[in-house]
Amino acid sequence: MHLPLLAHGSGTTYSLMTAPLIDPFQRAVNYLRVSVTDRCDFRCVYCMAENMTFLPKKELLTLEELDRLCTSFVDLGVEKLRITGGEPLVRRDIMTFFNAMGRHLESGKLKELTVTTNGSQLEKYADQLYAAGVRRINISLDTIDETKFAEITRWGRLPQVLKGIDAAQKAGLRVKINAVALKGFNEDELIPITQWCASRDMDLTWIEVMPMGDLGNEDRLDQYWALSDLRNTLRETYTLTDLAERTGGPARYVRLEETGQKIGFITPLTHNFCESCNRVRLTCTGQLFMCLGQEDMYDLREPLRASADNAMIEDAIRAAIRLKPKGHDFDYSRQKVDGQMTRHMSHTGG
Repeated sequence: MHLPLLAHGSGTTYSLMTAPLIDPFQRAVNYLRVSVTDRCDFRCVYCMAENMTFLPKKELLTLEELDRLCTSFVDLGVEKLRITGGEPLVRRDIMTFFNAMGRHLESGKLKELTVTTNGSQLEKYADQLYAAGVRRINISLDTIDETKFAEITRWGRLPQVLKGIDAAQKAGLRVKINAVALKGFNEDELIPITQWCASRDMDLTWIEVMPMGDLGNEDRLDQYWALSDLRNTLRETYTLTDLAERTGGPARYVRLEETGQKIGFITPLTHNFCESCNRVRLTCTGQLFMCLGQEDMYDLREPLRASADNAMIEDAIRAAIRLKPKGHDFDYSRQKVDGQMTRHMSHTGG
């Protein structure tokens, strides 16, 4: 029997089945990032080993199961859904899933459906993504130098990605470039990448490298480029104005007055952004990670497959949200990689 629940201070009565997802620190969880596959057609050096062992396909949730889980989250108040991988667009029949999620946009329950991609498949899928209701995409791109791009992605080809960006913009998708800041690799491209994004009317976000997976993380100290240093370098060329804007993610934004473009900074190591965290991450195997920087997770695959009734799934989701921690443990300050996660980023979802 479900008893009524009075939302604190709102005067609104919810049933337990429709009450919003609130974590132990009174943060409303309304943003779900979903990894639909651990596979990728690149092997970026900070994300994957060159000879990755991928999960057996039988362990992955089917597209129908992903639909059920995401729909349950939407029914519980999730308003933003970001599809990730691996590379999400290499999953077979993935547009079936995007089209299914589009019905939640049409109903008004879902406010935004977005995707993070390496751009390799956008020439093929950009128009279909727009038709499914996607309006914004994030493209992971750490260099615009073709030789360096081949080096950091191992298998990637920059011209293919640039064609994908062309296709995305032609389709009407708003493009944001995500670049991982790597000392000794793309430091010299800070201004060129900024100018290139400005010339194409694309926003840009820089991300500090994070200790994820068994990729020789002690080397991350050599790669680590604090975004505070990056900001100071930008100030030598541009006038930076801090923006109060938040997009539901961890980025903090500035505007470059000379170009008008927006630059974001995601700084899990030099600034703990957890106080306003509103997101959780679902892996392609049905594990829900309440924090990117913690190993604690909650298995949703078992209740999903145990019953055709969604009540078990919703109970499991609520139980998981009650375990969401206050913050992560990433830390480079003591000259070692504290808080290193043993799982690869491609499994959790970028």
